[in-house]
Amino acid sequence: MKIIMLGAPGAGKGTQAKMLAGKYNIPHISTGDIFRSNIKNGTELGKKAKEYMDQGMLVPDELTVDLVIDRVQNEDCKNGYILDGFPRTIPQAEALTKALSERNEKIDAAVDVEVPDEAIVTRMSGRRACVSCGATYHIVHNPTKTPGICDACGEKLILRDDDKPETVQKRLTVYHEQTQPLIDYYKGLGVLVSVDGTKDLNDVFSDICAILEK
Repeated sequence: MKIIMLGAPGAGKGTQAKMLAGKYNIPHISTGDIFRSNIKNGTELGKKAKEYMDQGMLVPDELTVDLVIDRVQNEDCKNGYILDGFPRTIPQAEALTKALSERNEKIDAAVDVEVPDEAIVTRMSGRRACVSCGATYHIVHNPTKTPGICDACGEKLILRDDDKPETVQKRLTVYHEQTQPLIDYYKGLGVLVSVDGTKDLNDVFSDICAILEK
């Protein structure tokens, strides 16, 4: 089962991707992980990607697709995989479709986790992160035992800049401009499935599994 996770930042698609990966025993692949792995291992593709990143430039679509295709050819992907955070744009999606079709493969499902913008702003502004150990919490959905203090290591928690309402709103604007068209693209390919991401995360997970197993 080859799955793409879609949804705005903060919609919970990463959490759902991890849960699906565990249930179906297939790898959860994020482009960030692919970049880090290739750069760490000094691969040719990794070296090329690092050149762009060191200059503060975005890695070109073609190179990103090459890195993804290289990753999904690994043995652990023989029964499928979940792509999280890729593709982000129509050119990336088209390049991925083309690269997969050249191997007689295709995406089986693009799962769109739908959450209204205002709910995402509320959800993300409630996140808190530990600067020391990296643990994350939520003041409503996953609070710490002592407010503002990490359960794991006892250090102070912060509201990351990424999670501040004004930053979240900017990220949502970029998402709607660049990534939202992917929903129409995968709908056109007949593989789009949409779920209500405002429900409890276990209910969202059950909804996704029910659709995938039809």
